[in-house]
Formats: sequence, structure tokens, C-alpha cells
Amino acid sequence: MTQHSIGPVDPSGARLVLDEAALALLRELDPKGENRLIERVLKAFDSSVSRLLPQLLHARSVDDRAGIRHVAHTLKSSAASIGAIKLSQICAEIESQVRLDKFDRLGPGIDAMCRETEFVLQALHRVLKPTP
Repeated sequence: MTQHSIGPVDPSGARLVLDEAALALLRELDPKGENRLIERVLKAFDSSVSRLLPQLLHARSVDDRAGIRHVAHTLKSSAASIGAIKLSQICAEIESQVRLDKFDRLGPGIDAMCRETEFVLQALHRVLKPTP
């Protein structure tokens, strides 16, 4: 069975971007890898992000708070399912801020979400590239 790396760590080196336990749960659903489940799930997340981030940036530029909330809500669940816990938490905070009409911290939250999404995407590409 091919092992996959779980990288990268954030710039401080303090934590892993993807939670190994969440990835292990996905691997358990397809233990022999015959259905390439983990690869398909991670690629679906990558594809979803490619669609959602432009929606988020557009919603931000036109002050479409419902659009921002929709993207945060959608990304929150899919991030949690692949073990991107910090990204999921950031999305939950943004969703909550919009729901509670707390817009003063929305910009920094969106910036943090975009940065964390980049870390997650880098980690996904490493997971999808098997180590020898």
C-alpha cells in the first residue's frame, strides 16, 4: 500500500494543515484503494475550491453578504470532511459574523480563509502525490 505524506505545516511549523485522523477515516472506507476514494474526495474538494473562491471574491467586491455566507457555509463542511479543521473553523466564524451582522471583522476573516485555503490546497497536492 502506498503511503501518502501529510504536508505542509503552516509557516510557523506549529501544526499540520490536514488532520490525519480525518484522512484515515476516508482511507478506511476504501482500505485497498481500489476505488481511489481519497483521491476522488480530495480532487472534488480542489475542484469545489476552484469554483467557490472566485464566488467569494466577487461577493466580497460587491458586498454580497449572503454570497459570502453561502461560500463560507459550503466550504466549512467540505473542509471538515477532508480534515482541514482550521479552514473549517475560519469558515464557521465568517458564517457566524454574517449571520450576526458583525461586518467589521469580515475582511480579515476572508483574508484568513483565503490564506488557509492555499495551505490546504498545497497539502492536498502533497497527499495526492505518493511518496516512494
